[in-house]
Amino acid sequence: MTWRDRMAELGVELPSVAAPAGSYVPAVRTGSLVFTSGQVPIVDGAVAATGKVGGEVSPEEAQRLARVCALNALAAVDALVGLDAVVRVVKVVGFVASAEGFTGQPAVLNGASDLLAEVFGEAGKHARSAVGVAELPLGVPVEVEIVVEVR
Repeated sequence: MTWRDRMAELGVELPSVAAPAGSYVPAVRTGSLVFTSGQVPIVDGAVAATGKVGGEVSPEEAQRLARVCALNALAAVDALVGLDAVVRVVKVVGFVASAEGFTGQPAVLNGASDLLAEVFGEAGKHARSAVGVAELPLGVPVEVEIVVEVR
């Protein structure tokens, strides 16, 4: 079974690659690694939500948005090398725009991590950083970047 087959089985569709909001590309390959740029929760070309987690955005909604970010990152990988070239997910870095006192960043990033585990199984287990920040681009509550090993 290919990764695309697995996604179809899960009922998960890759979105179109979000256009960069600056002077960068969505993903870059060096050797057997693909690094994505930070992906924000863009759905159908529009920002899905704005605000701070623990304030205007609930942790549960932020977790769903982290999943959207991970899907956008997979779309960037797919556009560059094809999803079925992925050997394993190596690293996930997530940034959470956090209201004062919010410390649940790891739970928010579980939205991205859980999606990757659903799609890639054991190959989706990865190292991860979950970082709270004051602000993110476009006012979004979460941003995710991934590193994958490819054939």
